[in-house]
Amino acid sequence: MATGRLVDVYLDLLSQPCRAVHILLTCTNIPHRVHTVALRKGENRTPEFTKLNPMQKVPVMVDNSFVLTESDAILKYLAMTCDIPEHWYPRQLEQRARVDEYTAWHHTNTRPKAAKVFILEVLLPMQFRAQVDEVRLKRALSELEDMLDKLESMFLRRQPFLCGDDITVADLLAVCELMQPLGGGRDILKDRPQLQRWKSRVQSAVGESFDEAHAVLFGVRDRRRARL
Repeated sequence: MATGRLVDVYLDLLSQPCRAVHILLTCTNIPHRVHTVALRKGENRTPEFTKLNPMQKVPVMVDNSFVLTESDAILKYLAMTCDIPEHWYPRQLEQRARVDEYTAWHHTNTRPKAAKVFILEVLLPMQFRAQVDEVRLKRALSELEDMLDKLESMFLRRQPFLCGDDITVADLLAVCELMQPLGGGRDILKDRPQLQRWKSRVQSAVGESFDEAHAVLFGVRDRRRARL
């Protein structure tokens, strides 16, 4: 990235992928400017944002005139084009392939399984002023537990991070998804010491960026607790 250039990012920090992008930008000190797009207010459907991303989704990154959508692509682009430590997205082919292996798995496993619990427990009841559908929630939690079993056995195993001995963009995508049910007061890692230790390592690696990115989610949790 050229000296003095700012990356523009369009984010809603209640969005898990947006938080992953935000953490990478802040913990590695990549020069950037954040434009907040409040999904709950429909700001992603404005003509201006739709022109930027016709899919009307966040995150979006603009580097000079280059527009990129999808968190996975954005994280890897930043890791490859900015002066940050190589471990985020390794150059060594097999190590990089491990990151790609997880991120490919992530989009049909970690992401939908954790998000569904938050949607059922928080978003749908808020949107429709209705009670939680306990039958659907129980099924979603069962599917989530099965996914967490696989996450531990297939990826974490006995290594400190999902793809090896150091943190990568894969860990950011995963941890932000697994934090999401906390918005409903549900800690899905409380009975999983292996994943708890991994989460602590991720937090230590990224420092204050972790809590900064999750402040909005913690606010949702606290407001929900106050109403109960």
